[in-house]
Amino acid sequence: MTQVSLLRLYALRAAYLLLVVGLGLTIWPNILNPDKAWPLMFGVVQCVLAAVSLLALLGLRYPLKMLPLLMFELIWKGMWLGLVGIPAWQAGGMSAGTSETLMACAMGVIFPLVIPWRYVWTNYVAAAGDRWK
Repeated sequence: MTQVSLLRLYALRAAYLLLVVGLGLTIWPNILNPDKAWPLMFGVVQCVLAAVSLLALLGLRYPLKMLPLLMFELIWKGMWLGLVGIPAWQAGGMSAGTSETLMACAMGVIFPLVIPWRYVWTNYVAAAGDRWK
């Protein structure tokens, strides 16, 4: 098993803490005190992000076991930036909500910096998969 330095483990914990605090301040007030019926996709997004924040709490204790959560965050934010945020910015047609989401997703640039990619390669890509039968 590839060793991960204590410094990297603390960096991972800081990334999980950023998710917990950021989502705790923005998502949980809506979850705990919904002021009206939510449109379908708004409700889906709120619930998914609340679940991510709860899983990020586990990342504080188990930073390596919860790496797929950081990879999920990196992938969806990268996709949103590439497919929605940057094209809207280039076209000069950004709404307040798009601008806010662009800034939130841009904060995801820390994830590739803290993820221990050698560990990911060794344990998720090169390792034998679980048996099918």
